[in-house]
Amino acid sequence: MNLNKVFILGRLTRDPEERSLPSGGSVSGFGIATNRVWNNRDSGERQEQTEFHNVTAFGKLADICNQYLAKGQLILVEGRIQTRSWKDQDENKRSRTEIIAENMQMGPKAAGVKTSFTPGTEASKSKNSDQDVPTEDIEGKPAKAQKKNKEKSQGDDEINVEDIPF
Repeated sequence: MNLNKVFILGRLTRDPEERSLPSGGSVSGFGIATNRVWNNRDSGERQEQTEFHNVTAFGKLADICNQYLAKGQLILVEGRIQTRSWKDQDENKRSRTEIIAENMQMGPKAAGVKTSFTPGTEASKSKNSDQDVPTEDIEGKPAKAQKKNKEKSQGDDEINVEDIPF
């Protein structure tokens, strides 16, 4: 029995490139960078090695990749390894090893990565907008404290025990 299965977890090196097949199907091509970190046995020095992988997705998966993925985003790709060979214009033999994606999971977006949203949704409101801040909380307390806590939580990563509702 043989098995050709690969799982790659890394960051996109470029935005997906959308193409179409002569049959009308969608194709998406993008790159993923993975790294390996280890300590040198002799010197104890930290070593790092980065690998770059070419990924191709077809059909519905390609459409999803084109719509939602962006450079820098963390992604898990499940697929198989395939090597293609061809002759270029100068009759030189060329080859390319790539991962044919069969499944994909997106990780959290990296800072500065574009997002797509519909105007008028919560995500499209300004951070400084008071439109989504209620005038009173559930217990009838003034929203001033809520607004202060909201502004504090946007900039701080610390959690105040008094802010936990239980």
